[in-house]
Amino acid sequence: MIENPNEVVTKAILRLVQVPGLDRPAALITLDNGFDHKKPNSFGPGGLTSLDEAITAATEADPAFIALTGKPYIFCVGADITGMPLISSREQAVALGEMGHRVFARLRSSTIPTFAFINGAAMGGGLEVALHCHYRTVSTGAAALALPEVAIGLIPGWGGSQILPNLIGIVNAATVILQNPLTQKQLRPKQAKEMGVADALFEAADFLEDSLAWAAGVVRGDVTVERPEIERKDWDGVLEFVKAMLDEKLHGAVPAANKAVELLALAKTASFEDGTAAETEALADLILGDESRASLYSFDLVQRRAKRPVGVPDKSLARKVTKVGIIGAGLMASQLALLFLRRLQVPVVLTDLDQERVDKGVGYVHAEIEKLVAKKRMDEGTAAKLRLLVSGSVDKAVFADADFVIEAVFENLDLKKQIWAEFEKIVKPEAILATNTSSLSITEMAAGLEHPERVVGFHFFNPVAVLPLLEIIKGEKTDDATLSTAFEVGKQLRKSSVLVKDAPAFVVNRLLTRVTSEIFQAVDAGTPLDVVNVAMDPLGLPMRPIALLQLVGPAVAYHVGETLHAAFPDRYVDSPNLKRIVDAKLPVMVDKEINPEVVALLEVGDKPLTADEVRQKALDGLAEEIRIMLDEGVVAEAQDIDLCMILGAGYPFHLGGVTPYLDRSGTAEKITGKRFLADGVANVRS
Repeated sequence: MIENPNEVVTKAILRLVQVPGLDRPAALITLDNGFDHKKPNSFGPGGLTSLDEAITAATEADPAFIALTGKPYIFCVGADITGMPLISSREQAVALGEMGHRVFARLRSSTIPTFAFINGAAMGGGLEVALHCHYRTVSTGAAALALPEVAIGLIPGWGGSQILPNLIGIVNAATVILQNPLTQKQLRPKQAKEMGVADALFEAADFLEDSLAWAAGVVRGDVTVERPEIERKDWDGVLEFVKAMLDEKLHGAVPAANKAVELLALAKTASFEDGTAAETEALADLILGDESRASLYSFDLVQRRAKRPVGVPDKSLARKVTKVGIIGAGLMASQLALLFLRRLQVPVVLTDLDQERVDKGVGYVHAEIEKLVAKKRMDEGTAAKLRLLVSGSVDKAVFADADFVIEAVFENLDLKKQIWAEFEKIVKPEAILATNTSSLSITEMAAGLEHPERVVGFHFFNPVAVLPLLEIIKGEKTDDATLSTAFEVGKQLRKSSVLVKDAPAFVVNRLLTRVTSEIFQAVDAGTPLDVVNVAMDPLGLPMRPIALLQLVGPAVAYHVGETLHAAFPDRYVDSPNLKRIVDAKLPVMVDKEINPEVVALLEVGDKPLTADEVRQKALDGLAEEIRIMLDEGVVAEAQDIDLCMILGAGYPFHLGGVTPYLDRSGTAEKITGKRFLADGVANVRS
């Protein structure tokens, strides 16, 4: 077994506890790495060894039952992924799989009843060790319950793929193992109980006491746990449907997903020993695969770099925000109002050209609050408070005491300059002036103001409530106090903020538009829309290009393209066919198919490309643009490019965002002469 010098060992701490109604004590094993909930429990070689020793000691004590639980808020979040990059051979990967199986199997095969008291987050190997126990309780306060391995290029490798479908059925198991990871969802405690993952659900306040009493009832025979017989006749049909959906969505780009389907199929008839042996082999293959290495790199970006953005001024410079002003009351502005209101819980005021627009914006916020209450995601007391905090007025004087003012109006530089010139005379001198522009220059927007140093870009992604990225753009004169305040506000909004230099279209829109530009060059040359639409399929991107164009809106895409064409005419084309689509105001997609009326509009050349050629042109364009952006200092490092593409554009973990794939495929060196990441940074093999 490979040793990991960086492992934070999760110790399995055994104590014998007296439980009323039992003549022998229970053996309670608590998983605890010695840190608070911000550093969750995980299983590396050291942690597995400690658990193995605790099970031995517990068994020797001959208790009434053995129970496993975690430290406050955390049960266990799975394998220690810091050790994954150290695995350099298949033998090491196999050894890791076998060790987990051997230790966990002791709970499954124990002649003494075993229980898992899932008091907090249980993910991956943490949920799998609970599944090995004979019985499970779960706390209403358990924040995250999941088998997320497929999302990071792996499979549940310590029994999950074999135990779960035989516990809760193939449909539910496919949801937990495949659908949830690929859509970034987790089980709630109530769902876990309803599915049968847990046998009992208890309130968080008295969870351990209630779980011990319930376990004692099971041991005495007072409590009977009934589990339904698993239906097997539709097993194969369900998996055929799942495989078809995966092929449609991922186009074979995520080997872990297909491997998980194979393991779920095996679970129908295979012995547990054969099934877990297949898990070990699959895990060993995937750990050393490119997609897993890139996925772990992505995971590290999202979990670490996103929480510690590079280049941010000291937070002591940040100003306190006690009131927010929003210029505009359209859909984007109203979404921003709701977000600021919920996260900051300070007065938020909207303004627009007339009272009707203002009332509509405030009405949107009220309606969304009502929806949250109806879904029990907000209590009525909080809702009443937020209703009182949001207001709207056509009188701009209400902005006089705002600390943070953000505009979300039409993307027109002259309009935005006019707005700031007007509002600068109204707001107090230290108020932050933020713009939600998607492509326009912050520096130009601030030009002519008395205090250009307080203007900052604050670019959200739509839908605002869902996408976690916030591009914070520093203009030439933006000062440190403004930047520090912007990042502190971003943190309060629970967004992952990246510092970006003031450059056309910033990061995400610049790169997505470069892809669109390459694709429409191919269309203009004669490549059919249905060919360009499937060209990127082998990458497993979240949306095909034409579907993405429909989502963004052809007019918006064309506007950003115009901005970039003006800045970089040699790399961004002004496509006449995209202009025709915009002018026609027709939907690009109808019933998930390309609109034939749009196809009829196109005027194309006689040099069509194949799908492979279109894809390579798009990748070449991405590589060239990223190298230029890094040379220009648009962001600090390639890792920030990847973080932006993952969080703002939904680029998949298995690509590592984008630069690891460009390195791995050889595109980076072919186009730019060098790789984006140092060898080993993304743990991808050339």
